[in-house]
Amino acid sequence: MITIEDLSVNFGRTEAVRHVSLEIPDGQILGVVGESGSGKSVTALTLMGLVSEEATVTSGRILYDDVVLQEAGKPRDKALYRRYQGDCMSMVFQEPMTSLNPTQRVGRQVEEMLRLHSMPAYSRESVPGTGPTAQGEACFPDHSTEAAREGGLRFCRSKQERQAMKQLVLETFAAVGLREPERVYGCYPHQLSGGMRQRVMIAMAIILHPRLIVADEPTTALDVTVQNQIMDLLREINGKRHNAILFITHDLNLAKRICHRIAVMKDGRVVETGTPEEIFERPKEEYTRNLIEAVPSRMKPRGRSGWEGSIPCPEPVVSVKGLQVYYREGGNSLFSQRKKNQVVRDAEFEIRKGEILGLVGESGCGKTSLSKAILGMNRDIAGEIVHYSTRPQMIFQDPYSSLNPSKTVGWLLEEPLRARGKLEPDKAMSAADMRAAAMEMLGTVGLTEAYYDRRPFQLSGGQRQRISIGQALITRPGLVIADEPVSALDVTIQAQIMELMRRLQEELQLSYLFISHDINVIYQMSDRIMVMKEGKILEIGETEEVFAHPREAYTKQLLRES
Repeated sequence: MITIEDLSVNFGRTEAVRHVSLEIPDGQILGVVGESGSGKSVTALTLMGLVSEEATVTSGRILYDDVVLQEAGKPRDKALYRRYQGDCMSMVFQEPMTSLNPTQRVGRQVEEMLRLHSMPAYSRESVPGTGPTAQGEACFPDHSTEAAREGGLRFCRSKQERQAMKQLVLETFAAVGLREPERVYGCYPHQLSGGMRQRVMIAMAIILHPRLIVADEPTTALDVTVQNQIMDLLREINGKRHNAILFITHDLNLAKRICHRIAVMKDGRVVETGTPEEIFERPKEEYTRNLIEAVPSRMKPRGRSGWEGSIPCPEPVVSVKGLQVYYREGGNSLFSQRKKNQVVRDAEFEIRKGEILGLVGESGCGKTSLSKAILGMNRDIAGEIVHYSTRPQMIFQDPYSSLNPSKTVGWLLEEPLRARGKLEPDKAMSAADMRAAAMEMLGTVGLTEAYYDRRPFQLSGGQRQRISIGQALITRPGLVIADEPVSALDVTIQAQIMELMRRLQEELQLSYLFISHDINVIYQMSDRIMVMKEGKILEIGETEEVFAHPREAYTKQLLRES
Protein backbone atom coordinates (compact mmCIF):
# COMPACT_ATOMS: atom_id res chain seq x y z
CA MET A 1 0.00 0.00 0.00
CA ILE A 2 2.63 2.55 1.10
CA THR A 3 6.02 2.52 -0.58
CA ILE A 4 8.85 4.86 0.40
CA GLU A 5 11.66 4.71 -2.15
CA ASP A 6 15.14 6.14 -1.47
CA LEU A 7 13.70 9.09 0.47
CA SER A 8 16.04 11.91 1.54
CA VAL A 9 14.80 15.04 3.32
CA ASN A 10 16.92 18.13 3.97
CA PHE A 11 16.40 21.13 6.24
CA GLY A 12 18.74 23.60 4.59
CA ARG A 13 22.15 21.94 4.72
CA THR A 14 21.07 19.40 7.34
CA GLU A 15 20.13 15.98 5.95
CA ALA A 16 17.49 14.68 8.38
CA VAL A 17 16.50 11.58 6.37
CA ARG A 18 19.01 9.76 4.19
CA HIS A 19 17.97 7.34 1.44
CA VAL A 20 15.23 5.62 3.44
CA SER A 21 13.28 2.82 1.74
CA LEU A 22 10.31 1.21 3.50
CA GLU A 23 7.19 -0.71 2.53
CA ILE A 24 3.95 -0.88 4.53
CA PRO A 25 1.57 -3.45 3.01
CA ASP A 26 -2.13 -3.56 3.86
CA GLY A 27 -2.68 -5.17 7.23
CA GLN A 28 0.94 -4.94 8.38
CA ILE A 29 2.29 -3.07 11.40
CA LEU A 30 5.74 -1.67 10.68
CA GLY A 31 7.70 -0.42 13.68
CA VAL A 32 10.37 2.27 13.37
CA VAL A 33 12.73 2.52 16.35
CA GLY A 34 15.80 4.62 17.05
CA GLU A 35 17.22 7.39 19.18
CA SER A 36 15.85 10.93 19.34
CA GLY A 37 16.90 12.83 16.22
CA SER A 38 17.35 9.67 14.15
CA GLY A 39 14.77 10.80 11.58
CA LYS A 40 11.78 8.71 12.66
CA SER A 41 9.31 11.58 13.04
CA VAL A 42 10.56 13.46 9.96
CA THR A 43 9.98 10.33 7.88
CA ALA A 44 6.43 10.03 9.23
CA LEU A 45 5.62 13.72 8.76
CA THR A 46 6.93 13.62 5.20
CA LEU A 47 4.76 10.59 4.47
CA MET A 48 1.71 12.44 5.83
CA GLY A 49 2.50 15.65 3.94
CA LEU A 50 2.87 17.52 7.22
CA VAL A 51 6.60 18.26 7.28
CA SER A 52 7.43 21.99 7.47
CA GLU A 53 7.88 24.15 4.38
CA GLU A 54 11.60 24.39 5.21
CA ALA A 55 12.00 20.71 4.35
CA THR A 56 13.04 19.65 0.87
CA VAL A 57 12.72 16.16 -0.58
CA THR A 58 16.06 15.79 -2.35
CA SER A 59 15.71 12.20 -3.52
CA GLY A 60 13.16 9.42 -3.82
CA ARG A 61 9.38 9.36 -3.72
CA ILE A 62 6.38 8.22 -1.66
CA LEU A 63 3.54 6.17 -3.18
CA TYR A 64 0.06 5.33 -1.89
CA ASP A 65 -0.80 2.27 -3.99
CA ASP A 66 0.12 3.58 -7.46
CA VAL A 67 -0.42 7.26 -6.64
CA VAL A 68 2.75 9.34 -6.20
CA LEU A 69 2.12 11.51 -3.13
CA GLN A 70 5.52 13.17 -3.11
CA GLU A 71 8.56 13.12 -5.35
CA ALA A 72 12.00 14.72 -5.36
CA GLY A 73 12.25 17.88 -7.41
CA LYS A 74 8.50 18.57 -7.31
CA PRO A 75 6.52 20.78 -4.89
CA ARG A 76 4.18 19.09 -2.47
CA ASP A 77 0.66 18.73 -3.89
CA LYS A 78 -1.41 19.99 -0.95
CA ALA A 79 -4.73 19.41 -2.72
CA LEU A 80 -3.78 15.79 -3.35
CA TYR A 81 -2.78 15.29 0.28
CA ARG A 82 -6.04 16.80 1.53
CA ARG A 83 -7.93 14.07 -0.32
CA TYR A 84 -5.92 11.39 1.48
CA GLN A 85 -5.48 12.85 4.97
CA GLY A 86 -8.11 11.72 7.48
CA ASP A 87 -10.08 9.29 5.34
CA CYS A 88 -7.14 7.27 3.99
CA MET A 89 -4.26 8.22 6.29
CA SER A 90 -4.40 9.55 9.83
CA MET A 91 -1.78 10.38 12.42
CA VAL A 92 -1.42 10.18 16.19
CA PHE A 93 1.03 12.92 17.14
CA GLN A 94 3.72 12.74 19.80
CA GLU A 95 2.81 16.01 21.56
CA PRO A 96 -0.95 16.17 22.30
CA MET A 97 -0.70 19.48 24.15
CA THR A 98 0.47 21.27 21.01
CA SER A 99 -1.80 19.29 18.67
CA LEU A 100 -5.04 20.08 20.52
CA ASN A 101 -6.62 23.54 20.40
CA PRO A 102 -6.39 24.93 23.97
CA THR A 103 -9.48 27.13 23.46
CA GLN A 104 -11.87 24.38 22.31
CA ARG A 105 -13.40 21.43 24.15
CA VAL A 106 -11.84 18.13 23.12
CA GLY A 107 -15.14 16.53 22.13
CA ARG A 108 -15.78 19.23 19.56
CA GLN A 109 -12.24 18.86 18.26
CA VAL A 110 -12.74 15.15 17.60
CA GLU A 111 -16.10 15.93 15.98
CA GLU A 112 -14.23 18.20 13.60
CA MET A 113 -12.86 15.09 11.89
CA LEU A 114 -16.45 14.10 11.12
CA ARG A 115 -17.42 17.61 10.00
CA LEU A 116 -14.43 17.99 7.66
CA HIS A 117 -14.88 14.53 6.17
CA SER A 118 -17.97 12.54 5.27
CA MET A 119 -19.32 10.74 8.33
CA PRO A 120 -20.31 7.26 7.15
CA ALA A 121 -23.02 5.20 8.74
CA TYR A 122 -21.39 2.97 11.31
CA SER A 123 -22.12 -0.57 12.29
CA ARG A 124 -22.52 -1.88 15.83
CA GLU A 125 -19.72 -4.34 15.22
CA SER A 126 -17.74 -4.46 18.43
CA VAL A 127 -14.05 -4.57 19.09
CA PRO A 128 -13.58 -6.80 22.15
CA GLY A 129 -11.80 -5.43 25.16
CA THR A 130 -11.77 -1.78 24.15
CA GLY A 131 -13.90 -0.36 26.95
CA PRO A 132 -17.55 -0.05 27.92
CA THR A 133 -20.14 2.24 26.39
CA ALA A 134 -23.81 2.75 27.09
CA GLN A 135 -24.46 -0.31 24.91
CA GLY A 136 -21.72 -2.30 26.59
CA GLU A 137 -19.15 -2.45 23.77
CA ALA A 138 -17.13 0.02 21.72
CA CYS A 139 -18.08 0.60 18.10
CA PHE A 140 -16.17 1.97 15.12
CA PRO A 141 -17.39 3.41 11.84
CA ASP A 142 -17.97 1.05 8.94
CA HIS A 143 -15.91 2.79 6.27
CA SER A 144 -16.91 0.55 3.40
CA THR A 145 -17.85 2.13 0.07
CA GLU A 146 -21.43 0.85 0.35
CA ALA A 147 -21.87 2.37 3.80
CA ALA A 148 -20.48 5.70 2.65
CA ARG A 149 -22.87 5.78 -0.35
CA GLU A 150 -25.95 4.71 1.57
CA GLY A 151 -25.52 6.40 4.95
CA GLY A 152 -22.88 9.10 4.62
CA LEU A 153 -23.51 12.33 6.51
CA ARG A 154 -21.66 15.05 4.62
CA PHE A 155 -22.22 18.16 6.72
CA CYS A 156 -24.00 17.38 9.96
CA ARG A 157 -26.50 20.13 10.67
CA SER A 158 -29.67 18.51 11.99
CA LYS A 159 -30.16 17.66 15.65
CA GLN A 160 -30.24 13.95 14.82
CA GLU A 161 -26.98 14.18 12.90
CA ARG A 162 -25.28 16.14 15.68
CA GLN A 163 -26.41 13.54 18.22
CA ALA A 164 -25.04 10.77 15.99
CA MET A 165 -21.70 12.54 15.80
CA LYS A 166 -21.52 13.04 19.54
CA GLN A 167 -22.48 9.41 20.22
CA LEU A 168 -19.73 8.18 17.91
CA VAL A 169 -17.19 10.43 19.65
CA LEU A 170 -18.29 9.17 23.09
CA GLU A 171 -18.01 5.55 21.98
CA THR A 172 -14.56 6.17 20.54
CA PHE A 173 -13.49 7.86 23.79
CA ALA A 174 -14.60 4.77 25.69
CA ALA A 175 -12.79 2.55 23.20
CA VAL A 176 -9.45 4.21 23.93
CA GLY A 177 -9.91 3.81 27.68
CA LEU A 178 -11.21 7.25 28.69
CA ARG A 179 -13.38 6.91 31.77
CA GLU A 180 -16.44 9.18 31.94
CA PRO A 181 -16.52 9.95 28.19
CA GLU A 182 -19.33 12.49 28.67
CA ARG A 183 -17.22 14.52 31.11
CA VAL A 184 -14.10 14.29 28.94
CA TYR A 185 -16.14 15.42 25.93
CA GLY A 186 -16.77 18.77 27.64
CA CYS A 187 -13.21 19.31 28.95
CA TYR A 188 -10.53 21.60 27.60
CA PRO A 189 -7.08 20.06 26.96
CA HIS A 190 -5.51 21.66 30.05
CA GLN A 191 -8.13 19.96 32.25
CA LEU A 192 -6.89 16.50 31.23
CA SER A 193 -3.74 14.66 32.23
CA GLY A 194 -1.04 14.02 29.65
CA GLY A 195 -2.17 10.44 29.19
CA MET A 196 -5.80 11.45 28.74
CA ARG A 197 -4.83 14.05 26.12
CA GLN A 198 -2.90 11.40 24.21
CA ARG A 199 -5.92 9.09 24.25
CA VAL A 200 -8.05 11.90 22.82
CA MET A 201 -5.52 12.16 19.98
CA ILE A 202 -5.77 8.42 19.36
CA ALA A 203 -9.56 8.68 19.26
CA MET A 204 -9.30 11.49 16.72
CA ALA A 205 -7.02 9.39 14.53
CA ILE A 206 -9.12 6.21 14.48
CA ILE A 207 -12.64 7.65 14.41
CA LEU A 208 -12.82 7.61 10.58
CA HIS A 209 -11.10 4.23 10.39
CA PRO A 210 -8.41 5.21 7.87
CA ARG A 211 -6.54 2.63 5.84
CA LEU A 212 -3.20 3.75 7.31
CA ILE A 213 -2.57 4.95 10.87
CA VAL A 214 0.75 6.68 11.52
CA ALA A 215 1.34 6.48 15.27
CA ASP A 216 4.23 8.69 16.42
CA GLU A 217 4.99 7.63 20.01
CA PRO A 218 1.27 6.97 20.73
CA THR A 219 1.76 5.53 24.23
CA THR A 220 4.53 7.78 25.55
CA ALA A 221 2.39 9.38 28.27
CA LEU A 222 0.27 6.36 29.17
CA ASP A 223 0.52 4.16 32.25
CA VAL A 224 1.25 0.48 31.76
CA THR A 225 -2.38 -0.64 32.09
CA VAL A 226 -3.74 1.80 29.51
CA GLN A 227 -0.64 1.30 27.38
CA ASN A 228 -1.51 -2.38 27.15
CA GLN A 229 -5.13 -1.52 26.33
CA ILE A 230 -4.05 0.81 23.53
CA MET A 231 -1.65 -1.77 22.15
CA ASP A 232 -4.42 -4.37 22.23
CA LEU A 233 -6.77 -1.87 20.59
CA LEU A 234 -4.37 -1.07 17.74
CA ARG A 235 -3.65 -4.75 17.20
CA GLU A 236 -7.37 -5.60 17.24
CA ILE A 237 -8.20 -2.86 14.75
CA ASN A 238 -5.32 -4.04 12.58
CA GLY A 239 -6.65 -7.60 12.69
CA LYS A 240 -10.34 -6.88 12.17
CA ARG A 241 -10.13 -4.00 9.68
CA HIS A 242 -6.83 -4.89 8.04
CA ASN A 243 -5.41 -1.42 8.72
CA ALA A 244 -1.76 -0.76 8.07
CA ILE A 245 0.05 0.95 10.95
CA LEU A 246 3.37 2.79 10.97
CA PHE A 247 4.32 2.53 14.63
CA ILE A 248 7.10 4.90 15.71
CA THR A 249 8.48 4.36 19.19
CA HIS A 250 11.58 4.47 21.35
CA ASP A 251 10.18 1.58 23.43
CA LEU A 252 11.65 -1.55 21.88
CA ASN A 253 9.47 -3.83 23.99
CA LEU A 254 6.32 -2.28 22.51
CA ALA A 255 7.69 -2.64 18.99
CA LYS A 256 8.51 -6.29 19.68
CA ARG A 257 5.02 -6.90 21.01
CA ILE A 258 2.89 -5.32 18.28
CA CYS A 259 4.88 -5.13 15.04
CA HIS A 260 5.13 -7.57 12.16
CA ARG A 261 8.39 -5.98 11.03
CA ILE A 262 10.80 -3.48 12.60
CA ALA A 263 13.12 -0.92 11.01
CA VAL A 264 15.98 0.50 13.09
CA MET A 265 17.04 4.08 12.26
CA LYS A 266 20.23 5.94 13.12
CA ASP A 267 21.37 9.36 11.89
CA GLY A 268 18.59 9.49 9.30
CA ARG A 269 19.30 6.06 7.83
CA VAL A 270 17.63 2.66 8.15
CA VAL A 271 20.47 0.48 9.45
CA GLU A 272 18.55 -2.77 9.90
CA THR A 273 15.13 -4.27 9.17
CA GLY A 274 13.59 -7.60 10.06
CA THR A 275 10.96 -9.44 12.04
CA PRO A 276 10.87 -8.89 15.82
CA GLU A 277 12.52 -12.28 16.29
CA GLU A 278 15.35 -11.39 13.91
CA ILE A 279 15.92 -7.95 15.44
CA PHE A 280 15.82 -9.05 19.08
CA GLU A 281 17.35 -12.52 18.89
CA ARG A 282 19.79 -12.13 15.98
CA PRO A 283 20.60 -8.42 15.56
CA LYS A 284 23.16 -7.79 12.84
CA GLU A 285 24.23 -4.26 13.76
CA GLU A 286 26.12 -3.25 16.90
CA TYR A 287 23.85 -0.20 17.21
CA THR A 288 20.78 -2.47 17.39
CA ARG A 289 22.45 -4.59 20.07
CA ASN A 290 23.23 -1.46 22.10
CA LEU A 291 19.59 -0.33 21.90
CA ILE A 292 18.35 -3.69 23.14
CA GLU A 293 20.84 -3.77 26.02
CA ALA A 294 19.76 -0.28 27.16
CA VAL A 295 16.11 -1.28 27.71
CA PRO A 296 15.20 -1.13 31.45
CA SER A 297 14.21 -4.51 32.82
CA ARG A 298 13.49 -6.16 36.14
CA MET A 299 15.62 -9.05 34.90
CA LYS A 300 18.71 -6.81 35.14
CA PRO A 301 20.42 -5.79 38.38
CA ARG A 302 18.93 -2.62 39.81
CA GLY A 303 20.59 0.54 38.56
CA ARG A 304 21.36 1.81 42.04
CA SER A 305 23.70 -1.12 42.68
CA GLY A 306 26.22 0.53 40.37
CA TRP A 307 26.72 3.57 42.63
CA GLU A 308 28.34 3.75 45.99
CA GLY A 309 26.46 5.93 48.42
CA SER A 310 25.03 6.11 51.88
CA ILE A 311 21.73 4.55 52.88
CA PRO A 312 18.95 7.15 52.65
CA CYS A 313 18.76 9.19 55.83
CA PRO A 314 15.50 8.98 57.80
CA GLU A 315 15.43 12.79 57.98
CA PRO A 316 12.57 13.99 55.70
CA VAL A 317 12.84 16.77 53.13
CA VAL A 318 9.05 16.97 52.88
CA SER A 319 6.25 15.53 55.01
CA VAL A 320 2.66 15.13 53.81
CA LYS A 321 -0.20 14.42 56.22
CA GLY A 322 -3.91 14.03 55.48
CA LEU A 323 -3.58 15.79 52.12
CA GLN A 324 -6.72 16.43 50.07
CA VAL A 325 -6.36 18.03 46.63
CA TYR A 326 -9.24 19.51 44.64
CA TYR A 327 -9.82 21.05 41.26
CA ARG A 328 -12.79 23.00 40.00
CA GLU A 329 -14.58 22.74 36.66
CA GLY A 330 -17.68 24.14 35.03
CA GLY A 331 -19.00 27.60 35.72
CA ASN A 332 -19.16 28.46 32.04
CA SER A 333 -22.20 30.73 32.30
CA LEU A 334 -22.45 33.97 34.24
CA PHE A 335 -24.42 32.63 37.22
CA SER A 336 -23.39 28.95 37.29
CA GLN A 337 -21.17 27.63 40.05
CA ARG A 338 -17.95 25.72 39.48
CA LYS A 339 -18.04 22.10 40.58
CA LYS A 340 -15.41 21.06 43.12
CA ASN A 341 -13.84 17.64 42.48
CA GLN A 342 -11.45 15.79 44.77
CA VAL A 343 -8.46 14.23 43.01
CA VAL A 344 -6.24 13.27 45.97
CA ARG A 345 -7.66 11.68 49.13
CA ASP A 346 -5.96 11.43 52.54
CA ALA A 347 -2.40 11.20 51.20
CA GLU A 348 0.17 10.64 53.92
CA PHE A 349 3.88 10.01 53.32
CA GLU A 350 7.33 11.58 53.56
CA ILE A 351 10.27 11.87 51.21
CA ARG A 352 13.57 11.30 52.97
CA LYS A 353 16.81 13.11 52.38
CA GLY A 354 18.88 11.37 49.73
CA GLU A 355 16.21 8.91 48.56
CA ILE A 356 14.24 8.39 45.39
CA LEU A 357 10.57 7.75 46.09
CA GLY A 358 8.87 6.28 43.03
CA LEU A 359 5.21 7.08 42.38
CA VAL A 360 3.30 4.85 39.99
CA GLY A 361 -0.35 4.73 38.96
CA GLU A 362 -2.59 4.98 35.93
CA SER A 363 -3.25 8.26 34.11
CA GLY A 364 -5.73 10.47 35.92
CA CYS A 365 -5.15 8.85 39.34
CA GLY A 366 -3.83 12.10 40.84
CA LYS A 367 -0.04 11.77 40.50
CA THR A 368 0.48 15.14 38.82
CA SER A 369 -2.08 16.86 41.07
CA LEU A 370 -0.21 15.55 44.12
CA SER A 371 3.12 16.81 42.81
CA LYS A 372 1.72 20.26 42.03
CA ALA A 373 0.33 20.49 45.56
CA ILE A 374 3.79 19.74 46.99
CA LEU A 375 5.26 22.46 44.77
CA GLY A 376 2.61 24.96 45.91
CA MET A 377 1.17 25.23 42.39
CA ASN A 378 -2.26 24.06 43.56
CA ARG A 379 -3.63 26.03 46.52
CA ASP A 380 -7.02 24.29 46.61
CA ILE A 381 -5.92 21.74 49.21
CA ALA A 382 -6.55 20.59 52.76
CA GLY A 383 -4.16 18.83 55.11
CA GLU A 384 -0.49 19.51 55.82
CA ILE A 385 2.62 19.80 53.65
CA VAL A 386 5.84 20.63 55.52
CA HIS A 387 9.10 21.35 53.65
CA TYR A 388 12.43 20.84 55.43
CA SER A 389 14.74 21.78 52.53
CA THR A 390 15.25 24.44 49.89
CA ARG A 391 12.69 25.29 47.24
CA PRO A 392 11.86 22.13 45.20
CA GLN A 393 12.08 22.03 41.42
CA MET A 394 10.04 20.08 38.88
CA ILE A 395 10.75 18.25 35.65
CA PHE A 396 7.50 18.58 33.72
CA GLN A 397 5.85 15.81 31.75
CA ASP A 398 5.33 17.81 28.55
CA PRO A 399 8.46 19.82 27.68
CA TYR A 400 6.90 21.39 24.59
CA SER A 401 4.26 23.23 26.61
CA SER A 402 6.60 24.05 29.53
CA LEU A 403 9.41 25.54 27.41
CA ASN A 404 8.96 29.09 26.07
CA PRO A 405 9.06 28.67 22.27
CA SER A 406 10.34 32.22 21.71
CA LYS A 407 13.49 31.77 23.82
CA THR A 408 16.77 30.02 23.11
CA VAL A 409 17.92 26.91 24.94
CA GLY A 410 20.62 28.94 26.68
CA TRP A 411 18.10 31.49 27.94
CA LEU A 412 15.82 28.71 29.19
CA LEU A 413 18.62 27.00 31.11
CA GLU A 414 19.75 30.29 32.65
CA GLU A 415 16.24 31.37 33.70
CA PRO A 416 16.19 29.35 36.98
CA LEU A 417 19.53 30.95 37.89
CA ARG A 418 18.16 34.44 37.20
CA ALA A 419 15.04 33.70 39.24
CA ARG A 420 17.12 32.38 42.13
CA GLY A 421 19.31 35.49 42.01
CA LYS A 422 16.25 37.72 42.45
CA LEU A 423 14.93 35.68 45.37
CA GLU A 424 18.34 35.19 46.97
CA PRO A 425 20.65 38.12 46.02
CA ASP A 426 23.68 36.46 47.63
CA LYS A 427 23.42 33.68 45.01
CA ALA A 428 23.16 36.02 42.01
CA MET A 429 25.48 35.09 39.13
CA SER A 430 27.08 37.13 36.38
CA ALA A 431 25.98 36.64 32.77
CA ALA A 432 29.27 34.89 32.00
CA ASP A 433 28.90 32.49 34.93
CA MET A 434 25.30 31.68 33.97
CA ARG A 435 26.37 31.00 30.39
CA ALA A 436 29.14 28.70 31.62
CA ALA A 437 26.69 26.84 33.89
CA ALA A 438 24.25 26.43 31.00
CA MET A 439 27.00 25.11 28.73
CA GLU A 440 28.03 22.62 31.40
CA MET A 441 24.43 21.49 31.88
CA LEU A 442 24.05 20.90 28.13
CA GLY A 443 26.89 18.42 28.31
CA THR A 444 25.47 16.89 31.48
CA VAL A 445 22.15 16.06 29.81
CA GLY A 446 23.81 14.72 26.67
CA LEU A 447 23.67 17.71 24.29
CA THR A 448 26.47 19.71 22.68
CA GLU A 449 27.15 23.42 23.11
CA ALA A 450 25.74 23.94 19.61
CA TYR A 451 22.25 23.68 21.13
CA TYR A 452 22.76 26.82 23.24
CA ASP A 453 21.36 29.16 20.55
CA ARG A 454 18.60 26.86 19.28
CA ARG A 455 14.91 27.15 20.12
CA PRO A 456 12.49 24.43 21.29
CA PHE A 457 10.81 24.02 17.89
CA GLN A 458 14.21 23.06 16.44
CA LEU A 459 14.58 20.14 18.87
CA SER A 460 13.14 16.64 18.90
CA GLY A 461 10.83 15.56 21.72
CA GLY A 462 13.66 13.80 23.53
CA GLN A 463 15.98 16.79 23.22
CA ARG A 464 13.31 19.11 24.63
CA GLN A 465 12.87 16.78 27.60
CA ARG A 466 16.59 16.89 28.28
CA ILE A 467 16.45 20.70 28.39
CA SER A 468 13.56 20.45 30.86
CA ILE A 469 15.67 18.14 33.04
CA GLY A 470 18.57 20.57 32.85
CA GLN A 471 16.34 23.44 33.98
CA ALA A 472 15.36 21.53 37.11
CA LEU A 473 18.86 20.39 38.01
CA ILE A 474 20.85 23.55 37.27
CA THR A 475 20.11 25.15 40.68
CA ARG A 476 20.95 21.89 42.52
CA PRO A 477 17.74 21.81 44.60
CA GLY A 478 17.23 19.58 47.64
CA LEU A 479 14.05 18.01 46.21
CA VAL A 480 13.23 17.40 42.56
CA ILE A 481 9.78 16.24 41.48
CA ALA A 482 10.27 14.36 38.22
CA ASP A 483 6.97 13.91 36.35
CA GLU A 484 7.67 11.27 33.68
CA PRO A 485 11.24 12.60 33.16
CA VAL A 486 12.34 9.85 30.76
CA SER A 487 9.08 8.95 29.03
CA ALA A 488 9.94 11.00 25.92
CA LEU A 489 13.49 9.65 25.58
CA ASP A 490 14.80 6.77 23.54
CA VAL A 491 16.20 3.85 25.51
CA THR A 492 19.85 4.83 25.14
CA ILE A 493 19.36 8.40 26.37
CA GLN A 494 16.82 7.15 28.91
CA ALA A 495 19.49 4.98 30.50
CA GLN A 496 21.96 7.88 30.47
CA ILE A 497 19.48 10.26 32.12
CA MET A 498 18.57 7.70 34.77
CA GLU A 499 22.26 7.21 35.50
CA LEU A 500 22.77 10.98 35.62
CA MET A 501 19.89 11.54 38.03
CA ARG A 502 21.03 8.74 40.32
CA ARG A 503 24.66 9.95 40.28
CA LEU A 504 23.61 13.50 41.15
CA GLN A 505 21.35 12.14 43.87
CA GLU A 506 24.28 10.30 45.43
CA GLU A 507 26.77 13.16 45.06
CA LEU A 508 24.48 15.96 46.26
CA GLN A 509 22.16 13.97 48.55
CA LEU A 510 19.24 15.07 46.40
CA SER A 511 15.77 13.63 46.91
CA TYR A 512 13.44 12.78 44.05
CA LEU A 513 9.74 12.14 43.80
CA PHE A 514 10.04 10.08 40.63
CA ILE A 515 6.73 9.71 38.78
CA SER A 516 6.49 7.16 35.99
CA HIS A 517 4.03 4.81 34.31
CA ASP A 518 6.91 2.45 33.44
CA ILE A 519 7.21 -0.17 36.17
CA ASN A 520 10.66 -1.23 34.96
CA VAL A 521 11.97 2.34 35.14
CA ILE A 522 10.50 2.70 38.64
CA TYR A 523 12.22 -0.53 39.67
CA GLN A 524 15.59 0.59 38.37
CA MET A 525 15.40 4.07 39.94
CA SER A 526 13.52 3.97 43.23
CA ASP A 527 14.54 3.24 46.81
CA ARG A 528 10.87 3.09 47.84
CA ILE A 529 7.68 2.85 45.79
CA MET A 530 4.28 4.43 46.31
CA VAL A 531 1.31 3.01 44.37
CA MET A 532 -1.64 5.32 43.67
CA LYS A 533 -5.12 4.62 42.34
CA GLU A 534 -8.14 6.93 42.02
CA GLY A 535 -6.57 9.57 44.26
CA LYS A 536 -5.59 7.19 47.07
CA ILE A 537 -2.19 5.83 48.06
CA LEU A 538 -2.76 2.08 48.19
CA GLU A 539 0.70 0.85 49.04
CA ILE A 540 4.12 2.20 49.97
CA GLY A 541 7.28 0.28 50.78
CA GLU A 542 10.83 -0.66 49.89
CA THR A 543 11.26 -1.38 46.18
CA GLU A 544 12.37 -4.98 46.54
CA GLU A 545 9.60 -5.73 49.04
CA VAL A 546 6.81 -4.25 46.91
CA PHE A 547 7.97 -6.08 43.79
CA ALA A 548 8.52 -9.38 45.57
CA HIS A 549 5.48 -9.31 47.87
CA PRO A 550 2.82 -6.81 46.68
CA ARG A 551 -0.08 -6.55 49.11
CA GLU A 552 -2.73 -4.88 46.95
CA ALA A 553 -4.52 -6.50 44.01
CA TYR A 554 -3.95 -3.37 41.91
CA THR A 555 -0.18 -3.52 42.51
CA LYS A 556 -0.19 -7.17 41.46
CA GLN A 557 -2.06 -6.18 38.29
CA LEU A 558 0.50 -3.49 37.43
CA LEU A 559 3.37 -5.93 37.90
CA ARG A 560 1.59 -8.61 35.88
CA GLU A 561 0.93 -6.28 32.93
CA SER A 562 4.39 -4.68 32.82
